[in-house]
Amino acid sequence: MPSRARHFRMTSTRGAARWLGLVLVVFGLGIALVAVLAVRGCVRGWPLRSDEHVLLFNTAAHLSADGKVWLVPVHGWVFEPETDDAVRAAALATLKKGLHLGASSAEAAVLEARVRGFLVDSQSYKRVVVRVAGVEYAFGPTEADGHFQGTVQVPLDAAARFAKSGVLHIEAVLPAGSVSGTVLMPGPRGTSVISDIDDTIKESQVTDKRALLRNTFLSEFRAVRGMPGLYRRLAAEGAVFHFVSSSPWQLYPPLETFSRAAGFPEASFELRRVHLKGLGALELMSDPTKTKPPAIERLLAAYPGRRFCLMGDSGEKDPEVYGEMARRHPEQVARILIRNVTRETADAPRYRAAFRGVAPGRWQLFTEPQQLSWPE
Repeated sequence: MPSRARHFRMTSTRGAARWLGLVLVVFGLGIALVAVLAVRGCVRGWPLRSDEHVLLFNTAAHLSADGKVWLVPVHGWVFEPETDDAVRAAALATLKKGLHLGASSAEAAVLEARVRGFLVDSQSYKRVVVRVAGVEYAFGPTEADGHFQGTVQVPLDAAARFAKSGVLHIEAVLPAGSVSGTVLMPGPRGTSVISDIDDTIKESQVTDKRALLRNTFLSEFRAVRGMPGLYRRLAAEGAVFHFVSSSPWQLYPPLETFSRAAGFPEASFELRRVHLKGLGALELMSDPTKTKPPAIERLLAAYPGRRFCLMGDSGEKDPEVYGEMARRHPEQVARILIRNVTRETADAPRYRAAFRGVAPGRWQLFTEPQQLSWPE
């Protein structure tokens, strides 16, 4: 009897061990499968939900080196607006109170619209389908800030069918409907204008930090007098425009809306990606010497046969950045035009240093657009 009982216990133990081993194997396979699916989801990106929004930024395409296809850059942002989030609502209310804004004041309404992009919930690891010239492409996964980027090759005949007046419209395919974006299609030859935004086309007063904050977050954007007309005249003569600014991408919606409403031509945008953790309000538009040169270099490399005019202002570092670009690319940078908001004269030490080695006829200070002639 004892031996039989011991055998039974041993058999039961072995059976339990086998079952436990089987359960662990199955559980392990389940974990492995979940891990694989998670990794695949992260690599490929999860599909969009109905409450997630997509914003496509204006970009500019260029021809490949062999001239056989258009290289179309796609750049977008996935986020949840979170307009009904209590924490965000409380943060906005605190901000309004700290700025002594009445709940129904015009400035409060402007503030709410301007900070909206900073209060959204950016979505990472998302897959976005974008329709370009009739073909759908999957982009992603989105990065931690919700941005996604990629380049699509579009054959010349397809571009000719879908692009109208030098502009190609693309669409992000959403669970319900779609959202469009604009891609400029500049030819390999011609004139391109790389333009700053603050104090070049929009009154910002960057040299006065309090005024800068007010003009950025509390006041309606105002165009610099005469600049919309100047840009339209240049566009009528064939110029293509690229806005390059140190403003954050979170301000893209109001900036793009302002640009269109003020009558500026269609333009691509190159703004600054910022992470808000530990970032002060004044730092949102800081350090143009680090953000602008790479963006300008990319444009010059994309269009080696085009001649460029660099348009900026004296409020920050445009003279220094543009002067360096002219020295690096003397065959491409044809003109530098600087709106004089600091009232320094052209023979000031700053400009002598900024435009060292640049022919005097290639750069000009101006206070009013009427002072400029185009072309020389």
